[in-house]
Amino acid sequence: MIYPYPSKQSGKIMVGLSGGVDSAVSALLLKQQGCDLEAVFMKNWEEDDADGCAAAEDLDYAQRSADKLGIVLRTVNFSSEYWDSVFSHFLDEYQSGRTPNPDILCNKEIKFRAFLDYAQTLGAHYIATGHYADIKTSAQGYHLMQSQDQNKDQTYFLYLLEQKKLAQTIFPLAHLQKSAVRQLAKQHGLPCYNRKDSSGICFIGERRFTDFLARYLPQHAGDILDEHGRVVGHHQGCWYATIGQRRGLGIGGTKADNNSPWYVIAKDVARNTLTVVQNANHPLLFHSKLRADKIHWINQPAHHGESLECRIRHRQPLQKCTVYFDDEQHLLLCFEQAQRAISPGQSAVLYRQRECLGGGVIQEAL
Repeated sequence: MIYPYPSKQSGKIMVGLSGGVDSAVSALLLKQQGCDLEAVFMKNWEEDDADGCAAAEDLDYAQRSADKLGIVLRTVNFSSEYWDSVFSHFLDEYQSGRTPNPDILCNKEIKFRAFLDYAQTLGAHYIATGHYADIKTSAQGYHLMQSQDQNKDQTYFLYLLEQKKLAQTIFPLAHLQKSAVRQLAKQHGLPCYNRKDSSGICFIGERRFTDFLARYLPQHAGDILDEHGRVVGHHQGCWYATIGQRRGLGIGGTKADNNSPWYVIAKDVARNTLTVVQNANHPLLFHSKLRADKIHWINQPAHHGESLECRIRHRQPLQKCTVYFDDEQHLLLCFEQAQRAISPGQSAVLYRQRECLGGGVIQEAL
């Protein structure tokens, strides 16, 4: 069976093959459509080690998938671009006490800029990736839509895409459930059909995060305070912690407080302190408003006072909110229900029905 995808059959398509099942099935679907197709494997991190992303293994799977499909696989190294455009920002944000999402910037700067530019130098008209997302067109231009598989939808990571990028992009998995993707891979003998989905930092992979971050941001011991300002423990660097974090704090409950675990509610880089509370549903973990800046709209902007839906993290169920503009560069989002662990540095992404409108970077919870 041939599955539908955005109708851009004319012209060469360059598909990004990561070694995983999603990108391999994307290539399969395009191959079934008879497209003029080549593949690219992107290496974007130089420090492969026992804890890293095993780029050699990823490349092997990508090459075997390309061989099975009978398409040419090229390799390209974007490590310097990744460091300059993504990872240095990632470190700066953590050092400032915020919690960035490198996958969002990685998509903008690497997959939909460096990769697209590279593909065009090879004569490609379009790039294709294994993202779970969809693209629709109207008289107003291109619209980024959620994928049919709501559990796998990745539009949260794609909200910084621009009209020109969407015009040159194909998402072959838009109408497929993940289970169908694996079934197709197995049916067509793709070697990655049962390979575990990747996780961890974009292109860097699964690592013990604090140990990895400590390579670049040195330890700086400080106090952990409770909500009343009393010292309840010590940390090795407040930038290693995230809002809402429970594990890895090195403090536990006592009999006096019913052994209740502690959760991070604030980071103060200037004072080098963490503030924590007990109880996963403590009121100080919840806020009903947030302010965001660095606003980006994919097509048309939201309207002042409009009721929309929002995500403040990937895979979070969509939350009802009302959008207000402080000015063109700042949004105030008021939620129908208070949100837990709103984290400055993360992104708030807005939706109208199934369309991803854009969003901004969270400045503060209110």
